[in-house]
Amino acid sequence: MKRINHCRFVFLLVGLLSGTGLSAQTQVVMLGSGNPNPDPMHQGPSVAIVVDTQAYLVDFGVGVVRQASAMSPVYQGNIQALEAKRLNKAFLTHLHADHSMGLADLILTPWIMGRDQALELWGPGGISHMAEHLLLAYQEDIKYRVYGLQPANNTGWRVQSHEISKAGVCYTDDFVSVEAINVDHGSWPQCFAYKFTTPDKVIVISGDTKPSPSLVAAAKGADILVHEVYSHAGWSTKSDFWKAYHKENHTSTFELAKMANLIQPGLLVVYHTLYWGSSDEDILKEINSLYKGAVSVSADLAVYD
Repeated sequence: MKRINHCRFVFLLVGLLSGTGLSAQTQVVMLGSGNPNPDPMHQGPSVAIVVDTQAYLVDFGVGVVRQASAMSPVYQGNIQALEAKRLNKAFLTHLHADHSMGLADLILTPWIMGRDQALELWGPGGISHMAEHLLLAYQEDIKYRVYGLQPANNTGWRVQSHEISKAGVCYTDDFVSVEAINVDHGSWPQCFAYKFTTPDKVIVISGDTKPSPSLVAAAKGADILVHEVYSHAGWSTKSDFWKAYHKENHTSTFELAKMANLIQPGLLVVYHTLYWGSSDEDILKEINSLYKGAVSVSADLAVYD
């Protein structure tokens, strides 16, 4: 008899009772697949987990709201949940700038476009401080929009931040259960991967990390694993200093292949790719030399379902 994942069973039961859960379809949308380099072809790292009518963002790099809008019906896309005014839930893996520089955009632009509820924000310690200071920086703009000649609602600019103190389930609703996973990214005191369990899929998003046993354990059998990567060939050309740095902060193609052999995801999607002169084909070749499962090198606005 096939074992049923407990979280999936709960969602199936909710669906039977509510009439909504069983029809939910999960999509993974790569809003940004880039890294700190200002590559115009790859926006800052951000992934949307879309379940039925709700989007959950993991990280919010540069361009996050415009990338989401590009996939919405307002701009000839077909994912209604990614309309700007609907963006209201986000999870941050860690406080590095390339993963969080879109926060001001995520706070203000959806509100300007009509969001009338606070942005719900989860992440490591320090995320509340970050949000508070961004609101302080834009207080004059907020005052003008609320009380000036172009009045906006007085709720949608607000932020409800939730600092995650330890690994484990950090959020649940009718569509999703979200688990924070401790991962190793240099000397960051807190850095999380996230596991999303929805009515029809299990998805794990690594954020920035070197190979982490905790992620391997949590991700085993996931339908989709979205994981950062760097080119081993490119790494081999670096100085000893940068070799050591990246070894402690990130995951090579060969290391990821070995992890994927343990995890056996339905699909491995790589992002935050450090090419260093390599191509997508080179990245795939390195991974496929050790791992024979399905692999995709993500492009911005790619959709996986």
